Amino acid sequence: MRGWPLTFLLAGVTGLSVGPFYWLVIAATRKDTEIFDWPPKLLPGGDLGDNLDRLQRRIGLLRVVGNSLLVAGVQTVGALVVALLAGYAFAKFRFRGRTLLFALLLSTLVVPEQVMLVPLFKMMTDLGLLDTYQAIILPGLCVPFAVFLMRQSLTSLPDELLDAARVDGAGELRVLWNVVVPVMRPVLAALAIFLFLGSWNQFVWPLVALRSPDMHTLPVALATLHGNQSTTDYGAILSGTALSTLPMMALFLLLQRQFISGLLAGATKG
Repeated sequence: MRGWPLTFLLAGVTGLSVGPFYWLVIAATRKDTEIFDWPPKLLPGGDLGDNLDRLQRRIGLLRVVGNSLLVAGVQTVGALVVALLAGYAFAKFRFRGRTLLFALLLSTLVVPEQVMLVPLFKMMTDLGLLDTYQAIILPGLCVPFAVFLMRQSLTSLPDELLDAARVDGAGELRVLWNVVVPVMRPVLAALAIFLFLGSWNQFVWPLVALRSPDMHTLPVALATLHGNQSTTDYGAILSGTALSTLPMMALFLLLQRQFISGLLAGATKG
């Protein structure tokens, strides 16, 4: 009997977490006139196709989804490579200034992203990269939190394992690929989900850096649908928002085993 209060508490917390997402999915299948009805309708409607069709005509849904997948995919892979290389160097190599460089890297975690918009905009302008994919991909290739996480994870990797590979004649890149990557796969999977989520939902910098509607990512394109209360197409916006959750759900389902293993590994260390 003592477990019932905890069960009810967890069920309530789960309902609060899932409820807004469920309403989003239901609202995406209904007309604007039905979305704000009271009491709210809790069963799916039949207007999802119409909402998606309007979304395709107004923002080019397939194009902007492709843009988002390209940017998020390339940025995630690039950030993982940078984090792995930098974390490996900080964790396993001894060189002058290592502690200072790592401290400077960590100090950037407290700098708000908005503070960097003007310097970043000027830098991309000088490089002639505004309104290109490079403008929104390159700033996200070095993620301080990702480097920190990889460094902390690699610190626990025994040096003897790496030395044995070196004795067998493996170079550093081969040691990294054949020894470090397999061991760090759960951590890399967990990090990939966080990086992809951050890149997929990025809004402010793509809004500043992109001029052409053909280059817009999904969050930016959805923002262009907002007007005043009488002109905002809520059905199209909510259907696009619901659609934007699918890549994240697919990525999590694909990597869930490694993701959970990575979290458990972090929780049991020490």
